[in-house]
Amino acid sequence: MTVKSRQAENSAATRAALLRIARRFFAERGYADTATEEIVRRARVTRGALYHHFKDKQDLFRAVLHEEQSKVAAKCMEAAAKESDTWRALIAANEAFLEACLDPAVQQIVLIDAPAVLGTEGFRQSDESYYLAGLKAAIEAAIAAGIIEKQPVETLAHMIMGSMNEAARLIAHASDKERARREVSESANRMWNGLRIDTTR
Repeated sequence: MTVKSRQAENSAATRAALLRIARRFFAERGYADTATEEIVRRARVTRGALYHHFKDKQDLFRAVLHEEQSKVAAKCMEAAAKESDTWRALIAANEAFLEACLDPAVQQIVLIDAPAVLGTEGFRQSDESYYLAGLKAAIEAAIAAGIIEKQPVETLAHMIMGSMNEAARLIAHASDKERARREVSESANRMWNGLRIDTTR
């Protein structure tokens, strides 16, 4: 191994350690009550190492958020990929998203802190970068299959994303999260079924 490759490996390991510790603290304590000094100490790196990889605390949070959002989006895609039917794939992805909302880390980092740290518009843009394209593709597939009536895909996708984000935050803030998740799932299914073309008539 060359000196350069060893340095790159060490740098990657340092970054991974910072992200791992930061995720734990952001999830358990929230953004406001997490100090970068403790992250550095627990990760056993210098403050210089932290600022080599991340501009500031918010930049570190963005990186942690990216990992969380990526994992949730991947779970949705995996759930959809297991279904051969277009409609069931769409519903499976929706259910996977709601199930992910029961994860305390997702609740605190993605649903509670991210809108406050990034601002409403910043969070919306971030959220769309992970889910909007996939949702639009799913809607387009459902329209092509004759399951959903032909309509402006962009508009419908934004409306669904908005409603599901509100539903996700409802789960995150609920005292009984399991119950909230069940109720949201039932309402979401009614919403989706309302979009479905009735082929029995």
